[in-house]
Amino acid sequence: MTEVKRSFNTMAVGDTQAQTFDSLGDTLDKSLLRALRRMGFEYMTPVQQKVLAELPSLSSDCLVQAKTGTGKTAAFLLPAIQNLLQGNQPPKGQVGILVLCPTRELALQIAKECDQITACLPSKLECHTAFGGTARASNLQKFFKGTPTVLVATPGRLDDILSEEAVREKFANLRTVVLDEADRMLDQGFAPAIHKILKRIPPKSDGWQGMCFSATIPAKVDDVAKCVLFPGYTSLSTIDPNEAPTVDKVPQYSITVPHVRHTFGALFALIQNEYKQNPNDFKVIVFGTTANGVGLLHDLFEELLPEFKIFELHSRMSQSTRTRTTEEFKNTSSGILFASDVVGRGMDFPNVGLVIQAGLPSSVEQYIHRVGRTARAGKDGRAVTILFENEAFFVSVHKQLPIQPYPVDIISGLKESQAVVENGFKSVREEAKAKAYQAFLGYNKTYLKKLRLDAKDLVKISNEYAATMGCLEPPLIDKKVVGKMGLKGVPGLRIGSRKAE
Repeated sequence: MTEVKRSFNTMAVGDTQAQTFDSLGDTLDKSLLRALRRMGFEYMTPVQQKVLAELPSLSSDCLVQAKTGTGKTAAFLLPAIQNLLQGNQPPKGQVGILVLCPTRELALQIAKECDQITACLPSKLECHTAFGGTARASNLQKFFKGTPTVLVATPGRLDDILSEEAVREKFANLRTVVLDEADRMLDQGFAPAIHKILKRIPPKSDGWQGMCFSATIPAKVDDVAKCVLFPGYTSLSTIDPNEAPTVDKVPQYSITVPHVRHTFGALFALIQNEYKQNPNDFKVIVFGTTANGVGLLHDLFEELLPEFKIFELHSRMSQSTRTRTTEEFKNTSSGILFASDVVGRGMDFPNVGLVIQAGLPSSVEQYIHRVGRTARAGKDGRAVTILFENEAFFVSVHKQLPIQPYPVDIISGLKESQAVVENGFKSVREEAKAKAYQAFLGYNKTYLKKLRLDAKDLVKISNEYAATMGCLEPPLIDKKVVGKMGLKGVPGLRIGSRKAE
């Protein structure tokens, strides 16, 4: 984390308007300033400066529009913690600051930064987390036994535990509520959970501060913001409406392969070519379309590229493994992370120089936020998307994206790359292939119209995908799953039961 923070400050130094944190000596507690110096924070980023210098007071309600990767976490934690230190601290064991965010990875990242910011306080300030994928009972036990002044939570888990009266009592003296990545939470369907949470915590009329942070401000964000912010709240933005979005500054390329079976070979050749051009600190994120598809890519490329550190991160992994992998990839100077969209937005991985998207992004927003994992905090980066022929519409439909054809001819060498890939698949478990095949079918069934396919065509293409993996026949799919996919009666599927892993 320290490395990325320092790069924020390097970026800020070039701005003649940038102010140092030490200039806030009359605003922030000395212990907070000491912790910021220890973290390598010297100059404020624009969003930090906006919030800390332009709010009417540090306890004012605000709606803040800022891009990801610009230091937003400190921008909301510092005012909220400062308010507690100014004699507004809740009774011991009561939650004073509640932060809602969309993913467990982001929750852990925020909690870690909170611990760093409060590290120099004379008495410990506990920051707890609450998110799905972990043991509910043991987490609640820790919550009740501890003294959680700050809670960082995902909406689903918090909505769940707030059903218990003893948990609700912990929020009786709430001072600040933060919605981080508000647009993403609402895109992921968390609006009902957020509204239920707001009904279960003390009412806004009790006077707690509301802070809403979002990269975009669509109408649905405004609707939720009205429940968190008093009328007359302060709106702040660090986004110049005339400035090209950060994503427009990242060189972006696409490779279109003739058939889906060429995707693996193209990805192998692309990674080799990119490494050849820039072998120093080669740090890459490869996004797949499904969790099981990502798992397959990880297993394959462990075989194909033994000289690289290979990581995987997706929703099918245990929480402890995801947490460990997140930290390992943050701290490594080189390596390849195969990931699903659990890291598509909001996560800070320092010094990622290349983002690859293998397969059709579900939306232009998803594409943009994936690209946003590179070229962060003033660093350089580039992005490449690999699509097969039916997916290539994505580039032509979204002409506002600065996507150019990849400058190196990958296609002419596909025969050689495919041979290497097919040999590598011999070492990949059949179970992993079967799961990826089923996930491929399910994902692309959603996009039949855009892909200009009917169900029969989809099965044919999926079976080609399976054949490339070395499957002598299409993997079995359970009859119930076929029904749920709406593929009942479509020729080419093998319907039956396969043993659980």
